[in-house]
Amino acid sequence: MALVPCQVLRVAILLSYCSILCNYKAIEMPSHQTYGGSWKFLTFIDLVIQAVFFGICVLTDLSSLLTRGNGNQEQERQLKKLISLRDWMLAVLAFPVGVFVVAVFWTIYAYDREMIYPKLLDNFIPGWLNHGM
Repeated sequence: MALVPCQVLRVAILLSYCSILCNYKAIEMPSHQTYGGSWKFLTFIDLVIQAVFFGICVLTDLSSLLTRGNGNQEQERQLKKLISLRDWMLAVLAFPVGVFVVAVFWTIYAYDREMIYPKLLDNFIPGWLNHGM
């Protein structure tokens, strides 16, 4: 029963990342039409990594609930692989890239906003979306 709040939180985080991702893709920006599209922005790559990571977390939680109390060794082995994938993704991708993006973006933003996020972009990306990402 202790896993239920954790699962609800992870589903909520996954839905919020997916909604921000969909809103970001719906925005028409001139830079999206050039080489690389949205994939040239590290913030976008980080958003995709976080959404995939929380999707794996939700899948792991649901799998652990469904296989609990079941004596099937194959299902437990698959669950252990899924858990190790989740742990690897957190340690290698989600946490380091996320911390790097946040630290670099807000450091440069505090130093000189125009250098990293010009006021012109406020017309394309609302402030809440910028802070959410």
